[in-house]
Amino acid sequence: MIFEEKEYVIDDKKVILRSAKPSDAETMITYLKTVCGETRFLMYESDEIQYTLSEEITFINSHNESKEAMLILAFVDGKYAGNCSFEGKFGSRRVKHRAGIGIALYQKYTGFGLGRLILNCLLKEIETAGYEQAELTVVEGNDRAYRLYQSLGFNECGRIPHANKYDDGTYGGEILMVKNL
Repeated sequence: MIFEEKEYVIDDKKVILRSAKPSDAETMITYLKTVCGETRFLMYESDEIQYTLSEEITFINSHNESKEAMLILAFVDGKYAGNCSFEGKFGSRRVKHRAGIGIALYQKYTGFGLGRLILNCLLKEIETAGYEQAELTVVEGNDRAYRLYQSLGFNECGRIPHANKYDDGTYGGEILMVKNL
């Protein structure tokens, strides 16, 4: 699905939201490596990001051409700030009403409302696409994200202790959250 480009202003910062283009692939790979190294709250360690340019272009095109997925990129004052996406659950008719969400921003672009803006836009697209339920996970300790998701109507529905094992041997649990649309 394509997200038509939209412009916003938050705290005197110009924000552009739009779908990814194949020309964004290299920027997105660099971003993934960086954001995964900035926080323990994402799924991967930065050295695990091994996508090729071709694989990233395929990922971008698959989201743009899909009727069950969308990828929205955020730019702040002309600089790439992060992205947010959804993918419909598939496998049987019983789960087709559900959409899973992922979001990550460079740390320097958190805390001023960008996450709320991009998630609100994505949630509208999920609902417009006919999904009845949006789902996401948040790592225990990511209190700011947890509060944001709650404020957008997500409710905690479960926890997975020790869901993430870090290189130093410590663990982080995952909190499952859901929003009925």
